[in-house]
Amino acid sequence: MSDKGTSPLESRLKREITGDVLFDPFSRGRYATDASFYQIMPAGVVVPRSIDEALRVLAIIRDDGRIVTPRGGGTSQCGQTINDGIVVDFSKHLNRLISLDVENRTCVVEPGIVLDDLNRQLKRHGLWFPVDVSTASRATIGGMAGNNSCGGRSLRYGTMRDNTLSMDAALADGTLLHFGEVPRDFSQLNANDSGLALFRDMLALGSREAEEIADKFPKVQRRVGGYNLDALVPRNAANNLAHLLVGSEGTLAFTTKVELKLWPVIRNKVLGICHFGSFYEAMDAAQHLVKLRPIAVELVDRTMIALGRDIAMFAPVIDATVRGDPDALLIVEFAEEDQPDNLQKLRQLSELMSDLGFGWNHPQRKWGGVVDVVEPATQTAISDFRTSGLNVMMSMKQEGKPVSFVEDCAVPLPHLADYTQRLNAIFARHGTRGTMYAHASEGCLHVRPVLNLKLEKDVKAMRAIAEETFAMVREYKGSHSGEHGDGIVRSEFHETMFGPRIIADFREVKQRFDPGHVLNPGKIVDAPKMDDRSLFRYPPDYRITELKTALDWSAYPGAGGGFQGAVEMCNNNGACRKLEGGVMCPSYRATRNEKDVTRGRANTLRLAISGQLGPDALASDAMMDTMKLCVSCKACRHECPTGVDMAKMKIEVLAARNAKHGLSLRDRLVGFLPHYAPLFARLAALANWRNKSPLLRALLERVAGISARRALPAWRRDIFKSESEVFGPADGSEVVLFADTFNRAYERENLDAALRVLVEGGYRVHLPRAADNGRPLCCGRTFLSAGLVDHARIELDRLVETYAPFASRGVPIVGLEPSCLLTLRDELLSLRSDASAKAISAQALLFEEFLVREAASGRLRLPLGPIANKALVHGHCHQKSFGAFTSVEQVLRLIPDLDVETIESSCCGMAGAFGYGADTYQTSIEMAELSLLPAVRRADAAALVVADGTSCRHQIKDGTSRSALHVARVLAMSLDSARSNPHPSPHAKETIHG
Repeated sequence: MSDKGTSPLESRLKREITGDVLFDPFSRGRYATDASFYQIMPAGVVVPRSIDEALRVLAIIRDDGRIVTPRGGGTSQCGQTINDGIVVDFSKHLNRLISLDVENRTCVVEPGIVLDDLNRQLKRHGLWFPVDVSTASRATIGGMAGNNSCGGRSLRYGTMRDNTLSMDAALADGTLLHFGEVPRDFSQLNANDSGLALFRDMLALGSREAEEIADKFPKVQRRVGGYNLDALVPRNAANNLAHLLVGSEGTLAFTTKVELKLWPVIRNKVLGICHFGSFYEAMDAAQHLVKLRPIAVELVDRTMIALGRDIAMFAPVIDATVRGDPDALLIVEFAEEDQPDNLQKLRQLSELMSDLGFGWNHPQRKWGGVVDVVEPATQTAISDFRTSGLNVMMSMKQEGKPVSFVEDCAVPLPHLADYTQRLNAIFARHGTRGTMYAHASEGCLHVRPVLNLKLEKDVKAMRAIAEETFAMVREYKGSHSGEHGDGIVRSEFHETMFGPRIIADFREVKQRFDPGHVLNPGKIVDAPKMDDRSLFRYPPDYRITELKTALDWSAYPGAGGGFQGAVEMCNNNGACRKLEGGVMCPSYRATRNEKDVTRGRANTLRLAISGQLGPDALASDAMMDTMKLCVSCKACRHECPTGVDMAKMKIEVLAARNAKHGLSLRDRLVGFLPHYAPLFARLAALANWRNKSPLLRALLERVAGISARRALPAWRRDIFKSESEVFGPADGSEVVLFADTFNRAYERENLDAALRVLVEGGYRVHLPRAADNGRPLCCGRTFLSAGLVDHARIELDRLVETYAPFASRGVPIVGLEPSCLLTLRDELLSLRSDASAKAISAQALLFEEFLVREAASGRLRLPLGPIANKALVHGHCHQKSFGAFTSVEQVLRLIPDLDVETIESSCCGMAGAFGYGADTYQTSIEMAELSLLPAVRRADAAALVVADGTSCRHQIKDGTSRSALHVARVLAMSLDSARSNPHPSPHAKETIHG
């Protein structure tokens, strides 16, 4: 008997496998989209724990008469990984490096392994897998094989097909086969009878159709459309039938293993950034630049440069490497074994540009030249910008977005300039414009016209543009699918590209492999129309009724004062699924669940506010479960290339839930902490009894959801309470010190130290009492974390009234706790837009930011002495999100003889009240154990551990029994050292420049 409310299929899957079986509407909705503009709701999702379990899932689904769609990172741009059957997610568990042969440079992997993760494991052996797609941080090898991915350096290394040696896979009927080299005489072939019959049929098809294949298949490297029938035509002695599976988009077989060809890692490289005043001239030059044998030539157009300048993470590298006002850049990469050879190539590149008639002093059409980039850090920054091209383009805050459908046509290089010129004319004829970037060296530009697919007229324009563009590509004997595959977008156009006979061959291959059409039907053959709006993410009946929001979303279009537009900024690119580097998304790194990644939450929000998850979905328990593990780290605000701010969106969800269901006891305890903190300080001994009593711990867990496994921060009677409102010399430069609730109530030593550092630095320090003479000032952070926006607004109003006179005359407002101080730079402006709020936001600086600014200007005079040999530093998430963490490193380096090492960590996992929740405690620990706690445990006992966040320090103490210090206390220790040693260090008055 099936479980109540479940289908027989769901019940059977839950009985027979141990992995996740997800048939609820919220989970299905999270798998209904990929990075395309399509949406198809699956019947269910399964996340198997092993390959054997995945094969069992295939058998169960087949028995039930359903279709199955294998899925990796879900970043396909053409709709390959969505369908209405059962989606099988390989990415969470099926991600092992099975074997590695260093000598022969090969490895065998499970299909769910992510490219960056594989390369991290290979790097220690001096090897890498070079199909370096821009989505390397989340693209799985299985998905790359399914698409026949190419990457930016295919000019040197080839495509996925060129680097795939063999594949193990199951046919739809469960038959397991090894796809590799097959001798045409079938000698020494270890395969069962059905496998031999299949291989014979495929090679016979290749022999029969060899002439047609030679005539119809485009003669460009970037040709990934249709099935790779050219892998079947007669060759010397053997054909590699794995190459037929590559590019098949999960429609032929269920991959279980992939054997890859590996290459030595790139040890030296240089970049030449070629500037052009004319886009046409840039495209015409590409055919000449490749003659220098670079490993890549990548295009960045004017639109991408302009958008990049407005994105905080990319603006510095653009300012540093882009000269003048180019219409286009071609980034030329050389990577010979010896660096002198690379430098010689750069000289040759400049000479070639000159020979082609370009110069910095020439008129616009021939204006240009080369900016050399040899420094590795700058190269990395440029690479990050280049590989984020798609997402940079998608960062437009408007209804119309660059749309992928003629995304990656490939034409022979001599035709590239004419092709792009004619393409722009097509766009203009249909009332739009396009963005272009990526692989100029291959004649494969990523081209996206700006359209609003919610409008019927723009959908019709899309259809017309596709038909005209593909006709032009055929004229140039190019390929309409040069990298990102077919999916729903391009499959219907195969007949005009290849002709009816090849299409019949495609159908024959599909029928022979999968006669029941179980495996991901509707891709490559028998596809729907690309403009079938019933399959769109925004179908004709897509509506969002007006909703009341608590914060300001006016920078975006749509309902809820722009909340709709902010949510719809997520294009499913999946950058939030990265597993290392930066902070985003810490909960996903711990759980690997689609539910717990920024993309999954954004998709759920979009479905909820558009009514696709039922009434009141925004305030539902399922939505709360979706948001539960969001730690509001704000990393997505900075690291998501389209700027999806999930921390801010979570506040809206909490506010909606509070309005419908009221406030829980736990949220009251968290939110109103600034109100009851003074009382608990007076009753510190009694208030701290909870930590000493197992009974009280258990009781508080039961009634308030506070984990019994956590000790709460200890209350103290000697809280920070200033007897005066001003300190320091009367003629000193003014500064306001913001005494936040956490440091005031729990760790006054930090405020004492900061006050001392500022005064000894010669500053006139203000500690103004609240203008209403009431409670101490508060930023409202705790109220925001509980969704109590009106209470947060009251606190911020009090703060603005008090600090406005200082801000109006340009006095910096300095704080110690990142989550509190940075509220003045972020949420304050979402609650108030008046001049006083803007002035305070502009003057708000973290303690280290202020000191770095003063040091850089030569105004900081602190006598600092040595205190330790090493400091291990963990950055608070909000510091990293606002680009403020480097100031911590810079300030610590003012201390003589101190070696500063940064822990490469994501969120500490405590994240305010998150780590204290009974239902979130375990995830909190898992986040911390990813890198932070192991790094602290490995540190020498004499090393200082530094962390500015109150939560971070508590997590480190709980997890390692080591005490971490705020930078203010470290500087105070250094002042003490200098005082005990009257001979000043040569570093005592060091300044920071730039």
